[in-house]
Amino acid sequence: MSYFDMASAAPLHPVAREALNAALDEGWADPARLYREGRRARLLLDAAREAAAEAVGARPDELVFTPSGTRALHSAVAGAMAGRRRTGRHLVRSAVEHSAVLHAAEPYDVTSVGVDRSGLVAAGDFAAALRADTALACLQSANHEVGTVQPVAEVADLCRASGVPLLVDAAQSLGWGPVEGAWSLLAGSAHKWGGPPGVGLLVVRKGTRYAPQEPADERESGRSPGFGNLPAVVAAAASLRAVRAEAAAAARRLSDLVDLIRARVPDLVPDTEVVGHDRLRLPHLVTFSCLYVDGEALLTALDRAGFSVSSGSSCTSSTLTPSHVLKAMGVLSEGNVRVSLPPATTRAEVDRFLEVLPGVVAGVRAELGAPEAVGAAPSGTPDEGGLLVDALGKRCPIPVIELAKVVGDVPVGGLVTVLSDDEAARLDIPAWCGMVGQEYVGERPSARGAAYVVRRRA
Repeated sequence: MSYFDMASAAPLHPVAREALNAALDEGWADPARLYREGRRARLLLDAAREAAAEAVGARPDELVFTPSGTRALHSAVAGAMAGRRRTGRHLVRSAVEHSAVLHAAEPYDVTSVGVDRSGLVAAGDFAAALRADTALACLQSANHEVGTVQPVAEVADLCRASGVPLLVDAAQSLGWGPVEGAWSLLAGSAHKWGGPPGVGLLVVRKGTRYAPQEPADERESGRSPGFGNLPAVVAAAASLRAVRAEAAAAARRLSDLVDLIRARVPDLVPDTEVVGHDRLRLPHLVTFSCLYVDGEALLTALDRAGFSVSSGSSCTSSTLTPSHVLKAMGVLSEGNVRVSLPPATTRAEVDRFLEVLPGVVAGVRAELGAPEAVGAAPSGTPDEGGLLVDALGKRCPIPVIELAKVVGDVPVGGLVTVLSDDEAARLDIPAWCGMVGQEYVGERPSARGAAYVVRRRA
């Protein structure tokens, strides 16, 4: 079995395992106590904090450990907004932030900054969104779904010039290197870099106005209440130092493997698009979208074939709503596959993945009745405006498949209208048009769902 989902959770690094086992024997006591066992635990906690701060590029007294990266982000947003409440309640964030930031920002007046088709934020657009009442700006260092690396240093300078603190979600990139720039707050999560789950970190740089919003607690500078999991904290800090020492060599090797996947997948699998930036990206992550494929079925088939991968498709999430990241990028939301390679990945594993993938995709497409070529299976109901396809009550990718089957039945310049009540169709039909060279005319109101109009151009 090949595990290709490091962006969700990295396998426990051997150094983390060794440090965890040692700390279970030495770090079980309360580090706030003055007796021998407490002093020993305090030494371990201080050493872990110093190691993590050095890796992040911060002072030890600026960093606290939290129960998770999500908790760090929630605390950072609430504490920074409360600390600058006299400035206002306006918050600026990118449209592709992790859901933890999106949820934490909900109580405030939010401006969402869009991205281009590669998922990249324009620093100028971010700066233009800042206002006199902006209390906080949030920008991830690298995207968790497509791997695009954001211009954090440039945005941080623009925020500082406007007197606005910048919170960076560094969960995906921290294992590869420190986040450059004059950011004010930063959050990370140990299970993303090979540390144990249940450990996050929060950095609040000196001079940043911050007011913790949880009940008062003397631990972790009052920013993360409760008795921490010291053995896990020690393992998290030790593994961060270890993966950083290996990062340069691992990045070179994994980037070559990702380049191979990016180049080969569109050639091997018809009607497939690689998404995310081609240069400004994490070295181990690649995402591609396949037309006429149900994401859950595709991931299940790949799992049976021996590959653990992830997806941003709506049908693989508990909410059954399209990925907000893919929606912001304007790319296909169904049939989306994210491959994120652990450092131990071999060329043989990637070659086998590329060997298996075409057959897996073809099998899923056949089960769904996808066309082998546009217009291959004539169907649809004539309409005065062209053809009308009734896909009400059917989940994507079925509306797209039925559109693909009938578009060849109208003359060039003719229209096909698709009725659908699946939210994903709002993303996938325009994305399909872009991938196969058809024109998306627009969306029209309908008694049920929406009517999506497509003009045949090819």
